[in-house]
Amino acid sequence: MDEYGGERMNMDAHMDVHAGKGDLQNRVFVNKSVTLEKIKCFGFDMDYTLAVYKSPEYEGLGFEMLRDRLVSIGYPHELLRYTYDPTFPTRGLVYDTTYGNLLKVDAHGNILVCTHGFVYMKGTEIQEYYPNGFIQRDDTERLYILNTLFNLSETYLYACLVDFFTNTTRYQNCKQGFRHGDLFMSFKSMFQDVREAMNFIHDTGSLKERTLQNLEKYVIRDPRILIMLTHIKKVAKVFLATNSDFNYTEAIMKYLLDYPPGSKHPKKCWRSFFDLVVVDTRKPLFFAGGTVLRQVDTNTGKLKIGTYTGELQQDTVYSGGSSDIVCDLLDVKGKDILYVGDHIFGDILKSKKRQGWKTFLVVPELVKEVQVWTDKHGMFEELRQLDIYLAELHKDSDLGNGSDVNLIQNKIKMVTYAMELCYGKMGSLLRNGSTKTLFASQLLRYADLYSASCINLLNYPLSYLFRASFVLMPHESAADPHVRDRSAPDLSAILRNTTIKRRCQCDGENCGLENCEQNRRTQP
Repeated sequence: MDEYGGERMNMDAHMDVHAGKGDLQNRVFVNKSVTLEKIKCFGFDMDYTLAVYKSPEYEGLGFEMLRDRLVSIGYPHELLRYTYDPTFPTRGLVYDTTYGNLLKVDAHGNILVCTHGFVYMKGTEIQEYYPNGFIQRDDTERLYILNTLFNLSETYLYACLVDFFTNTTRYQNCKQGFRHGDLFMSFKSMFQDVREAMNFIHDTGSLKERTLQNLEKYVIRDPRILIMLTHIKKVAKVFLATNSDFNYTEAIMKYLLDYPPGSKHPKKCWRSFFDLVVVDTRKPLFFAGGTVLRQVDTNTGKLKIGTYTGELQQDTVYSGGSSDIVCDLLDVKGKDILYVGDHIFGDILKSKKRQGWKTFLVVPELVKEVQVWTDKHGMFEELRQLDIYLAELHKDSDLGNGSDVNLIQNKIKMVTYAMELCYGKMGSLLRNGSTKTLFASQLLRYADLYSASCINLLNYPLSYLFRASFVLMPHESAADPHVRDRSAPDLSAILRNTTIKRRCQCDGENCGLENCEQNRRTQP
């Protein structure tokens, strides 16, 4: 028996170097090579990283509180009929505060999907708002990227608001908002109200309070976290850096790590699993100039006066500071740190660009992404074949004419649409057909490693080399004889084997057919 009351685990046996080859959900995926043996310090975020919130319960709670806050400041009570639908939102969408549209875009700002409320726009409709089918991603005054897991409830609320005001007869629809008598409500003002409501439920601590009232309902307690941290701490330093305040962090981490669970006098305190604990980090500012480093009185939860300038003290909690201060306190350099977090911007992008830390992005959606990719692989292969054939048609006029090109293009649209619905109403987090999303491009660029859970590190020994695959550049692929000698697929075979029906393109009311274009509207 070990000190935690269970049978002692053989950790080396538990670390399977071939982890996940049969179960992709348990694998760690590699963009840039990382040698764990060279990592001297592991850093962890708390929310959605070590503390995994139950979905859709937690997003539903956030949506409910946001919705109720809007009603309390004067929004129509009819909004209370909306409840959270986890099949609609996905991360990485862009909200256009001028027109109220939710946009799914690629790395260059090309629009892949556009919805107004719960209505999906067709190409001609999109052109009315965005003549080039394109947005300037750096227009941060107008465009807001909904990149975090906390944003999911907010994303759905934007769609609900647009849907409600669009379909309520007492409001007149305008291109940039809604009019009711002498009052005009712009999409910009709605966005500001939602953002203020979001800040309210976080800054006042009301969301945290509701969470702590029912931890079993909203937070997953996984004993493997304790095992992972214990194993890592044997060979490297470990720190926790969270934007949450001390009192919330204390409650969450006690729930996750104190042993025995729920004990008032645990045999092992959660803070003993870390060499350094920093709360109130205010990431991404933490990775730039940071803020004043102060000590926390762990008995009262209050901050001690003055700036802390001393050496690292054991069993001490700090507030604020910066990534540079963390390196100084732990006596490590940026390249020696592997930082694990869920926020593509606040955790991963900034720590990589400004500090050179190795990065591990937690992407819970990978469970669904891998499942669909595995179950529907035939559709992906069909799309690949169509893409190849379309290229051949453009290259060699003997293969077909304009009608063939249009046929293949329509086929690609149909397969892409069917693929998207396998993930949810807004499709995949990472792609739209053969095109990678903005989120996917950021993941590939800034995350050295990524996985559905940080606990998947348990499946690898801490001497493991995560080796990135060798990727050819386009001109190298073109010179590769194995690629060059591939013949174009047979068009007739592709069309003959397709099981997807062409969608009715009627422009009127629902014509009654199962595949009618008017059925694109999703229900709240």
